[in-house]
Amino acid sequence: MKELELIGSEEWCVFKDLGIPAIKARIDSGAKTSSIQATNIKIHSKEAQEWVKFDVNPLQENRSIAIPCEAKLVDRRMVKSSSGISEERLVVKTPVTLGDSVFEIELTLANRDTMEFRMLLGREAINERYLVNPAETYKIQDFSEEQINKKYAPYFKEKTGLKIALLASNPELYSNKRLMEAAVARGHEIVFLNVELAYMKLDAHSPEIRYRGGNILKEFDAIIPRIKPSVTFYGCALIRQFDNLGAYCQNSAEAITQSRDKLFASQLFSKNDIHIPITGFAKSPMDTKDLIKMVNGAPLIIKLLESTQGKGVVLAETNKAAESVINAFKSVQTNILVQEFIKEANGQDIRCFVVNGKVVASMQRQAAKGEFRANIHQGGTASIIRITPEEKKLAIKAAKVLNLAVAGVDIIRSNKGPLLLEVNSSPGLEGIENATGKDIANSMIMAIERKLKFRM
Repeated sequence: MKELELIGSEEWCVFKDLGIPAIKARIDSGAKTSSIQATNIKIHSKEAQEWVKFDVNPLQENRSIAIPCEAKLVDRRMVKSSSGISEERLVVKTPVTLGDSVFEIELTLANRDTMEFRMLLGREAINERYLVNPAETYKIQDFSEEQINKKYAPYFKEKTGLKIALLASNPELYSNKRLMEAAVARGHEIVFLNVELAYMKLDAHSPEIRYRGGNILKEFDAIIPRIKPSVTFYGCALIRQFDNLGAYCQNSAEAITQSRDKLFASQLFSKNDIHIPITGFAKSPMDTKDLIKMVNGAPLIIKLLESTQGKGVVLAETNKAAESVINAFKSVQTNILVQEFIKEANGQDIRCFVVNGKVVASMQRQAAKGEFRANIHQGGTASIIRITPEEKKLAIKAAKVLNLAVAGVDIIRSNKGPLLLEVNSSPGLEGIENATGKDIANSMIMAIERKLKFRM
C-alpha cells in the first residue's frame, strides 16, 4: 500500500501554467471539487474549443494584484455553496504544484472575495495522495512574508492612496464637497458617482457596474454611500453590487434600508431596550381614538414613515385635530407613525455624529420660533453641547443596532431621561461641523483607512 504524505489544513499552492506564483488554500475533504477565486470571467473560442479567461486576486489582503489567467473549459457544474445555495460554475483543469509534487486538478471558478481563503483544495485533488492533519498547517511547503513579497514584486503597484467613490446625487452639496476635499487632503483618489447614472450587470461569472457612456467601474477600495431617500431602493442595489465586487461600503445596503424604515427601526430599538418616545402604528381608521390614547393623547407627533429632515412631521395640538390628520393620511393609504410629544424638550434635540462606534461630535439644535421641532433646515439654530455618558452610550448603541458605521443619531431629553428620536444613515456635515469646529469629513476618511488597514 502506498504511503500517503501528510498535508496540513492550510497549504501554499503554485500554478505555473496560470502564472500564479503562490496562493494560500484551505484543505477541505468535505468538498468534492477544488475552487479558486475568479473575477471578470469570459468564455471564448480557441482552436474550436471553449476556453476561459479570468482574473485571480491571489492575496486576500491585496485586491490591487490581479493575475490574468487562461485555461481550457472542461465542464459546467452545479455546485452547492457552504450556505446551501446551488449555482452553476465553470470548471477548468490545470497542473498544481505542492512542494515537489505536480499533478492536474479540476478547479471551479468562484467568487471567494468574502471567504478567508482565495482557494479551496477538495478531496478529488488530495485523494490517494495525502492524509490531512487538521492540527497542522503548511506541512508541504511554507513561504515567509518576505518570500511572498518577492514572488509578487512584479505585480505590486506603487500605491500612494486608496481609490474611493462617493456615491450620491449632488456634487455641490456641502457634505459631498467636504468628503471629496478630505479624501484628497489625505492623499487618496476619490471620484463622484451619481447614483442615477450608474447601472449594473447581474451575472454569476462577470458581474459589473457601469457608468453613463459604458465605462466599467472597478477596483474601488471603498464606497461612501450618501443616498437620498427618493433613490434608496436603487442606491442600495448599487451598494450591494459594489459589495459583491469586493469594495468596502462604509454603510451597507441592509443598514441603510433598516434606518430608512422608521417602523422597523423603532421595532429594533424597542427589541434592544433602546428607549424611544411612545409610538403607535395602526392600519384601520376605527382604531384612531385608541391609538391617540395609547401615546398619552394630544399634543402628539404624526410623522410619515418616509419623512426626512423634518419634512412630513406634524404636531397635532388637540385630540380632534390628531384624529382628522391621522384619518386623512389613512384615507390616501399613507403609512404614518403616531408619537408622544415631549413637551419638556422645549423644541430642542441633540444630534450625535457616530463614526465606527465612537461619537466624534455632538450639537444641540433649537427649533425656530413658532416651530415645535429643532431643524436647521427649517430655520433652527445649532450650538456645541457636552453630552452625558448616558446619551453617548445611547447614540453608540443605536448606530450599532442598525449596523451603521456612520450615523447621525438624534436624541431628545425628557423627564424619563434621554430618548432616541431617529437615526440618519446619510447625516449632513455642514451644521455639525460649523457648530462644533470638528473636521468630521476627515474622521470618516480616517475610519475607512483603519477599516482597510491602510498606511501611507
